[in-house]
Amino acid sequence: MILVEPSGPLNVGSVARLCANFDIQQLRLVSPRCDHLSRAALQMAVHGEAVLKTATIHPDLLSAISDCRRTVGSCGRIDHGDIPLHPPARAIRWLLEPASEGAPGSTALQAPVALVFGREDRGLSNDELRLCQKVLTLQSGQAYPSLNLSHAVAVVLHELALLKAGNRALSAGGETTRDPATADALLAMLDDARDLLLEAGFLLKHTASARMAKVSDLLQRATIRPEEVALLRGMVRQLRWAIRTNRS
Repeated sequence: MILVEPSGPLNVGSVARLCANFDIQQLRLVSPRCDHLSRAALQMAVHGEAVLKTATIHPDLLSAISDCRRTVGSCGRIDHGDIPLHPPARAIRWLLEPASEGAPGSTALQAPVALVFGREDRGLSNDELRLCQKVLTLQSGQAYPSLNLSHAVAVVLHELALLKAGNRALSAGGETTRDPATADALLAMLDDARDLLLEAGFLLKHTASARMAKVSDLLQRATIRPEEVALLRGMVRQLRWAIRTNRS
């Protein structure tokens, strides 16, 4: 469980309690704006006090998810651009799939998965949503759609518990999809591509970020895999070499 810049100790304590309720082993806090070990937080945590006391602090979301093989973010905003949103059941079912045998690295089978929730007042930014491989959204009334942070976490964890109980077949030979590329690998490839496209004149500096965001959204919808990112990065580097060679 990852909370990005939480500002309310009562919410952080409530989420810690929910982690204990639903057997979530770890809480990670990204640049928290409150004391997660305050008296108010500890009182709200009740039997989740151990979760609070072992929570880890991270400077940004990228570092918080660096060891995760799959991440699902939560979005309640309407201004999410072209970032694809999924119903909770679909996103969580994907999150719960066991690690694929072909995943790179000897520790892939033990790598954690993560649910990511944003700030109480404005949620996750679009850039942060793009670091998550899938994004879920909760259905609520149009008149007042915004949920309290801990309430949203409770709804999602309840859905997760239902799917865990009803989908034991996932770990018994059911068909799974390959794990996607990590956020840092995808960002590195997009940075390389951005530099190449600026050099080639396809992108302009004042519009580059917006256009590359669209590329990121496209790759997120495709759930791009590590070997595919490596292929694209190799193509970008070869094209850059060819352009510079021809110029010289």
